Parts: sequence; C-alpha cells; structure tokens
Amino acid sequence: MTPIREDEARAEIVRYGALLYERRLAHGSAGNLSVRLDDGSILVTPTNCSLGALTPEQISKVSPDGILLSGDPPSKESFFHLAVYAERPQAGAIVHLHSTHAVAVSCLCHDDTSNVLPPMTAYHVMRVGKLPLLPYYRPGDRRLADAVREAAKNHHAVLLANHGPIVSAKSLGEAVSIYEELEETAKLFFLVGNRPVSLLTCDEVTELEAAFRN
Repeated sequence: MTPIREDEARAEIVRYGALLYERRLAHGSAGNLSVRLDDGSILVTPTNCSLGALTPEQISKVSPDGILLSGDPPSKESFFHLAVYAERPQAGAIVHLHSTHAVAVSCLCHDDTSNVLPPMTAYHVMRVGKLPLLPYYRPGDRRLADAVREAAKNHHAVLLANHGPIVSAKSLGEAVSIYEELEETAKLFFLVGNRPVSLLTCDEVTELEAAFRN
C-alpha cells in the first residue's frame, strides 16, 4: 500500500470516477470507489451520486468501524469495502462497478463458481487471476460483508452474483486497470460464445501466476 495524502486521494477519486463514467463502465448512481488512508480510515464515494459528477468535498470519510467522519453519507456498500480492507492489508483502493459485460457474467449459471471467466488471455491471468462468483445478496445486506471478507483472503477480484465485480489493489489506478481488464475479458467471453476457443493451458497459467503474483 502506497501512502497518499487525503487531498490527493480525494482528487484521484474524482478523476477516476469521471474517467470510468466517460468510458461507460459506470452509469447512473451505480458503483463506488474507495481509497484507504494511512490512519486506516477510508475515503469512499457517497450514496446516490454519479461517479461522473463528484467533487472532492462530497466524498465520504469513514472510520475502520464504519462511522462517518466527514463528507456526504457514504455508499450503502461501504461496509464491504471495509471488509476487504480488513482482510487485505496490502490493499489501498477498491473499485466496484456494474459494468455491462461483467454483470452479465454474474447473472449466468456456472457449473464451477470458483473461477467464472476462462483464461483466454495472458493479461487476464496476470491482472485479474481467478474470479470467484459469490452468492446473491440484496444491496445493503450486511451478510455480504462476511462472504466478501472470506473470498478476499485469496482473491483481489471477486464477482457478486447478479450484481458486479469488486476489485482491490495497492492503488486506485491499479484497481481501475484491473477492473478494465476484467470487463474486456467478460466482453471477449460473450463475443466468442460457443465457438471453439484456444485457452491458455494449465502450465501457461501456472507460469504466469508465478511470474506476476498479486
């Protein structure tokens, strides 16, 4: 986790929020971003706000136990951001969006929920890795925090059923990059459909995991 000043983190959230909105990875008031500060508190996007129209002052500052310290009321999903941070001390930022192709993958029935996107490209394996699908919980259901915390022990990216991905990384820029790779892989997944696909072999995946371990 790279130390970051609060004013810099607020500006970064605004900048990446606008970028994700412009790239149509975020829509309406869906999705949320957060950054962890040196004291363990987090900056998280407010509830019912568009990521494309944030101001630094709006962004919520929340204590590690979920108490609002400043800014607008936080996203109702801030509790699962805190759950990820509690489990992954190396994480400095989280991106959670409802992007079209990734959400579509989350709505499918999967025989194996431990990894729901195949290893079609080296960059997916390097940046996203295995992507487990977690069970469905209604938005705001606090039981989701336990499920996310358990999955976060071994994964920096998870997919919420009928909802969307959660991606954590050392910095917000890195989390955004990983999220974009995930969405592009989901898009490829639907583009290839039922056609025969040349996937990376187990040996090729193992080699990548050893060389680019997250």
